[in-house]
Amino acid sequence: MATLPAKEQQIVEAHTGLIHRVVMACQNRERVPDLDDILKQAEQNGWLQLVGAIRKILAGARDTSVLNGLDDEDSVIVHSILRGLQNPATLPGLTEGVDGAMAAPGIAAMVNGARRGNLETLQLLGSMAQQMLQAGGDMARLAGILRPLVQGERDADKLTAGMGIEGQKLVVAILDELAKLDTH
Repeated sequence: MATLPAKEQQIVEAHTGLIHRVVMACQNRERVPDLDDILKQAEQNGWLQLVGAIRKILAGARDTSVLNGLDDEDSVIVHSILRGLQNPATLPGLTEGVDGAMAAPGIAAMVNGARRGNLETLQLLGSMAQQMLQAGGDMARLAGILRPLVQGERDADKLTAGMGIEGQKLVVAILDELAKLDTH
């Protein structure tokens, strides 16, 4: 995946599951049978413009006019979908070297959203966990601790058991980000 500015990279990493699902659905709608439910839930959570743009893409729109009216975060997500449709090599991937400083805020935001009952975020976290499991190694172990993180587990020793140094650093960075979110 191409290197994006830090803020855009965080947004893409936080929404990797959704980006992949939309691209997969554009290629073969049957591969993502739950996408309509996810989009309905996203609308209920106030993501009206983003869902509108995604529906245009699903209907065949591929030009940048689908970005009209989107805020910065939604634009980054839709742009990533459009790039992924043109060139799948640009899609965010979990098997590439994960930069903990980049991934931690996005993962923490997703855990925090799921913890607060945001169904879309919980579903995206589940999708991301499936990708992590496929990646294996520390990413698979991270997938295994997402549920405990959502449920409030914050013991770094317990959460990093069996992980390598890089995995441990990522988990500690996620815990640091969650601590910041908990104080706000």
